[in-house]
Amino acid sequence: MNTSVSVPARAGRLPFVLSALTLAMAAPVFADQVVDVELTPTVVTAVQQSSPLTIHADPKDARQPVPASDATDYLKTIPGFSAIRSGGSNGDPVLRGMFGSRINLRTNGGLMLGACPYRMDAPSSYISPETFDKLTVIKGPQTVLWGPGASAGTVLFDRDPEHFGELGSRLHASILAGSNGRFDKVLDGAVGGEQGYLRFVGNQAQSDDYEDGDGDTVPSRWKKWNGDLAIGWTPDADTLIEFTAGKGDGEARYAGRGMDGAQFERESLGLRFEKSNIGGVLDKLEAQLYYNYADHIMDNFSLRVPDPTSMMAMPMASQVDRRTVGGRFAGTFLWADVELVAGVDALRSEHRERGSDYDMMSDTYIDADRFPWTKDAVMYNYGAFAEMTWQVAERNRVVGGARLDRASAKDYRQSIGGMMMSMPNPTADETRADTLPSGFLRYEHDLANSPTTLYAGLGHVQRFPDYWELFSPSRGPSGEVNAFDGIEPEKTTQLDFGVQYNGDDLQAWASGYVGQVRDYILFDYSGGMMGGSRADNIDARIMGGELGVAYDLTDNWKTDATLAYAWGKNSSDGEALPQMPPLETRLGLSYQRDAWSAGALWRVVAAQNRVDEGKGNVVGQDFGQSSGFGVFSLNGAYRVNANLKLSAGVDNLFDKDYSEHLNLAGDAGFGYPADPVAIDEPGRTLWAKVDLDF
Repeated sequence: MNTSVSVPARAGRLPFVLSALTLAMAAPVFADQVVDVELTPTVVTAVQQSSPLTIHADPKDARQPVPASDATDYLKTIPGFSAIRSGGSNGDPVLRGMFGSRINLRTNGGLMLGACPYRMDAPSSYISPETFDKLTVIKGPQTVLWGPGASAGTVLFDRDPEHFGELGSRLHASILAGSNGRFDKVLDGAVGGEQGYLRFVGNQAQSDDYEDGDGDTVPSRWKKWNGDLAIGWTPDADTLIEFTAGKGDGEARYAGRGMDGAQFERESLGLRFEKSNIGGVLDKLEAQLYYNYADHIMDNFSLRVPDPTSMMAMPMASQVDRRTVGGRFAGTFLWADVELVAGVDALRSEHRERGSDYDMMSDTYIDADRFPWTKDAVMYNYGAFAEMTWQVAERNRVVGGARLDRASAKDYRQSIGGMMMSMPNPTADETRADTLPSGFLRYEHDLANSPTTLYAGLGHVQRFPDYWELFSPSRGPSGEVNAFDGIEPEKTTQLDFGVQYNGDDLQAWASGYVGQVRDYILFDYSGGMMGGSRADNIDARIMGGELGVAYDLTDNWKTDATLAYAWGKNSSDGEALPQMPPLETRLGLSYQRDAWSAGALWRVVAAQNRVDEGKGNVVGQDFGQSSGFGVFSLNGAYRVNANLKLSAGVDNLFDKDYSEHLNLAGDAGFGYPADPVAIDEPGRTLWAKVDLDF
């Protein structure tokens, strides 16, 4: 059998061989250096909110559970986030019960969109967190700066430009090993001087199938690699021109899907310009162009044996790709008490697909290169935005913004339906377009003589349906044969409010929200396997919030806790809004002294009884209530010196057998029963990590 769709590995090997050699040669030198105890050895168990509705984190920090394989894996450790799980990697993030393009997920300001019609390659699957320098999360519709549709929130993974005052270099490298064959390598190095820099960052990561708490093997193995290059020119301290280029690939098999991901090929290009401290009212100019391409192959034979009793009894494969080109231009204007950021952005995204075949006579797979590409969708968005921060008084601020988007999509499909049955497409070659306003206004007040901030903000977002909502459903509203023409834009109005306290020994915060969503886009699977899915517009009400606290008990003992809850109701029919995560809390305790630390994490999740079976989104659906669970984990870290840090942990110490509520049911091809059964999570998992910086 031809398995030409497997992932190439050679392209990612050389940097990590160099990384290993560097570690080996450098260790004796570093062992003689003096320990710098100001550099903390702690493993992160909870990410706290740093300012109203905003979270900042360093993705390179060691964290528990085992350091993340992709963006979803990292985000699910932040209060308010959860994940739709389908195996070991490449889940889909959910923020406050909201899914998909309701979360504006960006890398270096650009948009990387996956190609699978059912989000097997979700945008988050192309992101390896440890290759980025910072993560910013803005909850709710409380910013307009980074593109349209961010009704649930905005997530930014960024790499900082390098700054060298004189000729020099830096290097960060890490190696992670763990249970179930987990092995990660990261290399991030830069050289440069006053006039510019050259940076390379790359990673290789892999894992085998894991065992759940009962000792049963869950099909979940994956591997991936990424390599990114940045060349920056800094003619003076206030000017930056940077060119970036990157590639990546991977594979993953899924216990919760009928096919696996045999290829996750990524190509990225970027160009940005920044000019700061211009003088006068205009303080900064920034411009950006980006190109992202995803080439994804799905099959049922390279990572599994086809199930002869299933609807895909023979070897099958499908290839899809998506090309996204975009840009952004913005200026920052400063007055005595007002800062204004205004600009425009645009993107074009084209989706294509091509089939495959299997020659029963020769028992071989026919390579997809013999089939032509077929374009099925092209989508555009043009937006203008302005966001202002006004220091009304010494302790009072008003933050507000508005944007206007013109979004469109063209349907190139000449027929619709599956392999069993197809029919002419009633919207073939048609274009639909909408003009969509969005905006928010937030008031922040700092209490006198107290490090406390109170805030409340009202936001409104109108979101154009994304590719998955327009092209993936089998039917549209009221049983229409096509969702492209029938699905209306989503309209979210939400009030966000909360309090932030940042004291010397105590940091505490609470954020709440209540909202109404008109024309919420809901998927209905009640027609069964042959009936496919139907996309519909309903009205919904949502509310919930997050709490967090971090307290220094003594100079050595610290504790932290977070709580997150999301609630939703389908107000059109009185049912619960499906795919809502249950109440969750995380309790952490750590001890730190000099160069070492130890900690414990207890994650407790409540049962979820508010479900609407057979309904959900393009990836998941509710198939029953779920039980609560608690998982206990331990970690430790030791900083050998200012350059070398060791950390280790054991997740799920007591080998608990459990499953998450947001979950794809196990696929029958792997022996799961026909009645939906949730995929269990990993049992006891050990891991160790080495970080090197100099």
